[in-house]
Amino acid sequence: MSRITIYHNPKCKTSRDVLEKIRANGIEPNVVLYLQNPPTEPELRSLIKSTGASVRHVLRQKGTPYEELDLGNAKWTEDELIATIIQHPILLNRPIVSNGKIARLCRPIETVLDV
Repeated sequence: MSRITIYHNPKCKTSRDVLEKIRANGIEPNVVLYLQNPPTEPELRSLIKSTGASVRHVLRQKGTPYEELDLGNAKWTEDELIATIIQHPILLNRPIVSNGKIARLCRPIETVLDV
């Protein structure tokens, strides 16, 4: 079985619930506290690619500088958005769970079952 990794924010109830669901299935995941240890640019690119979605799919709006930075504006390229997430890790929506091959933004929490 592949190693499960959760990009986790312990202050987020959804993130805590997903971590609990993983553990309830007998799996102890690698927990990445991404606000303290943000992914590198290559790690972030790989993570986003493994979701099968665009960088916009993993952008968090609530409680972040999303509006202030005008990130909803279509002028931003994927490269620029990735650079902005690197600069402001709070913009990475959570929790993202990966098994090394695929990753999912686990909103709703049942999405973790796909991983």
